[in-house]
Amino acid sequence: MQKIPTLFQRDPQDRKRVLPEANPVCQWVLDGEGIATRKYDGTCVLLDADGTWWARREVRPSRTRPPGYRPVMTDEVTGKTVGWEPIAQSAYARYHAEAATSFSGDPGTYELIGEKINGNPEGVRGHALVAHAKADRLDVPRDLDGLRTWLLAHPKFEGIVWHHPDGRRAKIKYRDFA
Repeated sequence: MQKIPTLFQRDPQDRKRVLPEANPVCQWVLDGEGIATRKYDGTCVLLDADGTWWARREVRPSRTRPPGYRPVMTDEVTGKTVGWEPIAQSAYARYHAEAATSFSGDPGTYELIGEKINGNPEGVRGHALVAHAKADRLDVPRDLDGLRTWLLAHPKFEGIVWHHPDGRRAKIKYRDFA
């Protein structure tokens, strides 16, 4: 798991907003490469090859890492470390357990969504796991103005993630424009 870069540069005066300049590492999206998928608003979980579930966890520089934590990367700007903690000790453990009762998927990353996750912006009953690899494919514009218009017309979408065949990803969120 790597943090997915934002498609456009962030405004240094207001990091919550984007500028009209492309993020150089995401130029491939503007060049027409990759497949756009829906970004669901939940929390990321991982089923590893051994059948163990993990929850995404971000740890601030001044905080102690939880037991069993597996760091993946540290953000050079914020100093936060992103990694995985055992799902059983996660704040989402009971909701994951509910979602997992009807789960029959393969190892990979999933978005845990539901009534007790982020205020349930997805509007689902109970809790569910959505495979990132099988997220809804979208036909969306690839320019700043077109994306702004499209996302503001779809407020139930957290955003869009593009997937390049070589594994690169890029994202843009509704809140980058709202």
